[in-house]
Amino acid sequence: MSTAALPDAFLRAIAEGFPPDFLTREPSELAEYGRDWTRVYTPAPAAVAFPRTTEEVARLLALCDAHRVPVVPSGGRTGLAAGAVAARGELVLSLRRMSRMEPVDLLGNTVRVQAGAVTEAVHQHCAQHGLTWPVDFASKGSSHVGGNIATNAGGVKVIRYGLTRQWVLGLQVVTARGQVLELNGALEKNNTGVDLRQLFIGSEGTLGIITEATLKLTRLPGKQDVFLFAVPDVAAVLRLFRDARQAPLLLSAYEFFTERCLARVQRHRKLRSPFEAPSGCYVLMEAEATDAAAVEAWLGSLFERGLVTDGTQAQSASQASELWALRESISESLSATGLPHKNDIALPIAALEAFCVELEQFFGARYPGWEICLFGHIGDGNLHVNVMKPDAMDKAEFLAHTKQADHDIFALVRKYRGSISAEHGIGLLKKDYLSYTRAPEELELLRALKRALDPNAILNPGKILAP
Repeated sequence: MSTAALPDAFLRAIAEGFPPDFLTREPSELAEYGRDWTRVYTPAPAAVAFPRTTEEVARLLALCDAHRVPVVPSGGRTGLAAGAVAARGELVLSLRRMSRMEPVDLLGNTVRVQAGAVTEAVHQHCAQHGLTWPVDFASKGSSHVGGNIATNAGGVKVIRYGLTRQWVLGLQVVTARGQVLELNGALEKNNTGVDLRQLFIGSEGTLGIITEATLKLTRLPGKQDVFLFAVPDVAAVLRLFRDARQAPLLLSAYEFFTERCLARVQRHRKLRSPFEAPSGCYVLMEAEATDAAAVEAWLGSLFERGLVTDGTQAQSASQASELWALRESISESLSATGLPHKNDIALPIAALEAFCVELEQFFGARYPGWEICLFGHIGDGNLHVNVMKPDAMDKAEFLAHTKQADHDIFALVRKYRGSISAEHGIGLLKKDYLSYTRAPEELELLRALKRALDPNAILNPGKILAP
């Protein structure tokens, strides 16, 4: 559908029933709001709508359903699976203007926010009361709460707090036909049958549009110590993790990255490594100490027992930020210094070492000389596999190779009973591979849900499930 193909009756209804600034067809805004971070597909939306209220969203969706206008919901557009891409003349529904945050409920430890509230803004809103919504990742400064919920976002603190769905008490959702659903409110307990709220968490806007959410909060953690360790390989990363689980620490994050990732970060950001000699892998650990003296003794034992080859502890907030920057700058640096083909997979933690060995063997045999950059949230089994395009290879040829390689990678994921998408979702990029993770019976149930909630298939069409 091109811009001109939007039904005249639909455009008249928009002009008559909504504010003058509700809809835009300005080319620069179409390009901006029609894409996410994947940069694989060329954005081509027909228009972008900017509602301010749930009532406007409901009226808009009712019109879209009546006129069969496909809709792509849009938040901060920080996704990496093309879940927010509008490449086929869809109407983009941006929640950017719906960013209101209500006062924090200090008795229930909850806060109700609109879907367009920025994640970091929610953190700041709650922090003044000593509380936090513990969903945290590198894109928190631009990601939206609605997008976090729609993708069941993970991030760097899953090892301590779990996924987004564990911190959502209630949802306000608009269906494809414009019905407004209030699901669970601020209730901690509600044992009245199927929890419909969970259908929409992680559904990537294919079943309904989240417009507001009641978020569950927790106390801000105590003083966090940040450490960076150098270890020789993935096996050593896992040995250290097993040991850290038994240490007098409450782990908040356990991240790892390879020397190849660090080299790309240093090339792009010019950040300095705290270590003189390079190492195969690095572990960034954030933890709350329960016994300072016991922690000191544990740290000393790591070197004595050969669990680490080098290490440093941040002595100030600025040093902690510098250590975290080495980890959080990786995605940006890979994209700035080359063309990465990204995969975001989940595996049982116990299978990570064997999987990584087979993965390196596969690329070494099939694609010798290719650079593979690995990093991830080891504490929850989430591995980010980044295949860098060789400088001398044409982009189209590289993408053709990686498309075939993905089948082999996902076959390996299936062998180890993992998932093809740990936290980025399926979107457009992964839908052809969903069968590696979900059984045919599951896929049919997902299609049945889609037909029941969106019979005219207007909501984020083509995402998750292949047509």
